[in-house]
Amino acid sequence: MTDPLAAPMPARVRPPVPALLLGYAGLLPPIIGIAWRLIDPAKGGAANALALFYAALILSFLGGMWWGAAAARVSGAALTLWLGVAVVPSLVALAAGAVLFTSVVSGAAIVAAGLLGSLLVDMALVRAGHVPPWWMRLRIPLSVGLAALTLLAGLLAQP
Repeated sequence: MTDPLAAPMPARVRPPVPALLLGYAGLLPPIIGIAWRLIDPAKGGAANALALFYAALILSFLGGMWWGAAAARVSGAALTLWLGVAVVPSLVALAAGAVLFTSVVSGAAIVAAGLLGSLLVDMALVRAGHVPPWWMRLRIPLSVGLAALTLLAGLLAQP
């Protein structure tokens, strides 16, 4: 029996429906936080702050996905490199969290930059064959969307 993961797949393969639904549902927390802030500025501040926190969590989550993808398919020195890359998003999210206490806009910008920068690693994972060919068709709109929402939430957090 052949390995279905080893079979070549067309580059235009659509992401599975559950990945699409759950991926786009992941944009709801910042959308809700921003909407709440706009509708009720006095009480929506906490929801907006949660939108920023959520974006940092997702950035860290991306590193976990990279770790899993590499651990499943790579060994030796290449595995060490991929695992090292995989911890970077958590460190960026931590740094952004520390900055958020002094400058919400700067912290949001760090998280947004991390989300956009993550696309470079995602592209490398696709090229190396460590993730499915549909990966970027999902990752690009989700990362760009969450980065934009994060910047908006940061701007709305200003007094």
